[in-house]
Amino acid sequence: MRAVVLDGPGGPEALRLRTVPVPRPHAGQVLVRVLAFGLNRSELHFRRGQATSGSFPRIPGIEAAGVVEEAPGGELAPGTQVAAMMGGMGRTLDGGYAEYVVVPATQLVPFTSALPWDVLGAVPEMLQTAHGSLTVGVRATPGQSLLIRGGTSSVGLTLTVLARMRGLTVLSTTRSAARRALLERHGAQHALVDDGLVAEQVRAIAPGGVDGAVELVGVDALRDTLRAVRPGGTVCFTGMLSDRWTVPEFYPMDWLPNGVRLTAYSGDAADLPAPVLQGFLDAVADGRATVPVGRVYRLDEIVQAHRDMEAGTVGGKGVVSL
Repeated sequence: MRAVVLDGPGGPEALRLRTVPVPRPHAGQVLVRVLAFGLNRSELHFRRGQATSGSFPRIPGIEAAGVVEEAPGGELAPGTQVAAMMGGMGRTLDGGYAEYVVVPATQLVPFTSALPWDVLGAVPEMLQTAHGSLTVGVRATPGQSLLIRGGTSSVGLTLTVLARMRGLTVLSTTRSAARRALLERHGAQHALVDDGLVAEQVRAIAPGGVDGAVELVGVDALRDTLRAVRPGGTVCFTGMLSDRWTVPEFYPMDWLPNGVRLTAYSGDAADLPAPVLQGFLDAVADGRATVPVGRVYRLDEIVQAHRDMEAGTVGGKGVVSL
């Protein structure tokens, strides 16, 4: 099979397309024929050698979408459409950047859909992260207001879609005025240009502060995001688009406004229930939801795909279609 192999940390050119043996599944594992996979910043971090886990050489990729080829334990019938994600994929196990991948059966979410594979490949990890941030991290309810800091990211755009489907008012940010239309196209009622002082803009719209916020930019924006939320509201720290992961000197009494809660979200395949995935795909098929696909690549374009992801020019979710 064709697969992208990373022998060690490096730039995009370290991703090498090779011919390798098709992996064989053991009991409790499933062989999946990969038809598409989404690109994620965590794969960029792994490629750079910034990940906290993993080993080389490795086929990267924390997710994939395709069909079951073989399941020795009988967990899923051959031909079943599945989404695979996490569980060590692309870190301690070879991942989705290949024509076939072996994953634990517990890391698969089955679905049925006639949507194109380049759309299906964009969904799994993006939906899992957005759904978990909204329901576990923020615990948003209909009628509330939500700030999405880093709204033009694939997770940010999906959060907007999910929040609007749940009846929330969405305020979403971008660093570029030219991308405000992208936020509005996916349903944001208030598209804000992030000048570093988003809290002031938010409180001009919602004087008491928003009910909740999802932080996707990173710790350099977190303090301002906290100040955009009302007492009793919640900020969920989910993403690190700025690649800044830790706060050197965190003084809670100074950072946290009175009564504002700070949570975090980082999920796994088990955090995306099959009915949630199926319901979202059905909503996309019916035109009630959209999938923010930015650009579709071929497997032999993986180096360019990582360059674009690193430069932030994909404009949504990057997908590789096989």
